[in-house]
Amino acid sequence: MQRDRALLAVRRKLVESRGSLVVQARGLAKGLGVRLPKATTAGFCLRVREAKLEELFPGLEALLRTIDQLNHEIQGLDRALLETPRAPSPETALLRQVPGVGPVTAFTYVLTSEDPERFAKSRTVGSYLGLRPKQRDSGSQRPQLSISKEGDRELRSLLVECSQWILARGSESDLKHFGEHLVQRGGKAAKKKALVAMARKLSVLLHHLWRTGEVYEPLHLQARAA
Repeated sequence: MQRDRALLAVRRKLVESRGSLVVQARGLAKGLGVRLPKATTAGFCLRVREAKLEELFPGLEALLRTIDQLNHEIQGLDRALLETPRAPSPETALLRQVPGVGPVTAFTYVLTSEDPERFAKSRTVGSYLGLRPKQRDSGSQRPQLSISKEGDRELRSLLVECSQWILARGSESDLKHFGEHLVQRGGKAAKKKALVAMARKLSVLLHHLWRTGEVYEPLHLQARAA
């Protein structure tokens, strides 16, 4: 288990380095009055080259080559993760029933949680992963605070990425409807808050599927209401 955790830790560091280089490239381009194309960190180099911006400023091509190399190394680590004995397990198969939850997220979830019986209720998983807002009540005042960010940062980040995919490209589901409702309410940073709330609900859903072994029903709440 510790060897698997080490593999995940190395992957996390490479992903952070890749993200840092992308942010640096965007910042330098913005200083020249140019906005680089929108893209995921994995597809950043392709989008920049498609726009023929490789020579926008000295050193950009070197940054792109470094990001390409990091992409290659991260893909290699992803393959190594899937080849570990614990990855293709019945547990990860249960979690991957949810569209948007890939093998890396499922494996990280199982490895981090270790045993579903650790949690008496599925709802407590959100707090364990630091996805619940902090609380600092004073009399009748209950200020809205940020999430605690306790627990495993890598898994928390992966769950947010899954939520982003579900909200943007996922098929109809209770979770997607929940996120869309929060976005429609508007307000400051509505989409960001919606993704965090979706990640919290997703963590609860995955634990429930793991503990019960049930078949995932995307529109369970809608069917129950009907």
